[in-house]
Amino acid sequence: MPHTTLFVDIKDRIAWVTINRPDKLNALNAQCKAELKEVFTNLRTNSEVDAVIITGAGEKAFIAGTDISELTSLNAESGKQFSENGQAVFDLIQHLGKPVIAAVNGYALGGGCELALACHIRIASENAKFGQPEVNLGIIPGYGGTQRLTRVVGIGKAMELTLTGNTIDAQEALRIGLVNKVVPLVELLPTSEAMAKTILSKGQLAIRMTIKAMNASMELPLSEGLKLEAALFGEACSTEDAKEGVRAFLEKRKPLFKGK
Repeated sequence: MPHTTLFVDIKDRIAWVTINRPDKLNALNAQCKAELKEVFTNLRTNSEVDAVIITGAGEKAFIAGTDISELTSLNAESGKQFSENGQAVFDLIQHLGKPVIAAVNGYALGGGCELALACHIRIASENAKFGQPEVNLGIIPGYGGTQRLTRVVGIGKAMELTLTGNTIDAQEALRIGLVNKVVPLVELLPTSEAMAKTILSKGQLAIRMTIKAMNASMELPLSEGLKLEAALFGEACSTEDAKEGVRAFLEKRKPLFKGK
């Protein structure tokens, strides 16, 4: 079905997903979340896609937050549902089974910061700004911010950002580990594409197993995470890709992975 709040373009095994509400600084509304859910559900099983890059339209905002107008009528029950609906979309992104790169091209506040946190790698332009300013509205992060931000930057910094509602720039985000890299705005999409292509040059079965194991590291006790790692390592060793990768290394050539 046609989308009204985002664009999707697939090229060279990479899906480019662009939030397209520049007049609203790409703020997430119900329609946008529904379209994101549909798109990522389809990308999960799309055999032509092995990586995703998500960004925002224009040069001002990645996603400036949730559409505030949708918060006015929420009560305890509808607010809980509102949060759970957003969490479900972002969980879908985190557990897509394929690498998702956030190309953060401006404001990534509230739900925008939370969506970036659900991605596996975050690359920011020099003009990017990050924050969880929900306390300024008398609410708390509801799309995973209290959980993923703590796991990414540590509880001290996460507490500071969520309790003060302060916004930080790209260099501070890099310093605390919120983003992987900061580049000039004109280099943001090429850098993100280069990162995706580097990942695509590896064994894709191994990439998916790695994502699965590392996602689990945020949810399981260490002992259980190590058991999962060992099981996935064994599974990886049984693949044709593993045999090809070892042969290629010994023969001093590039491997020809087939995803088998």
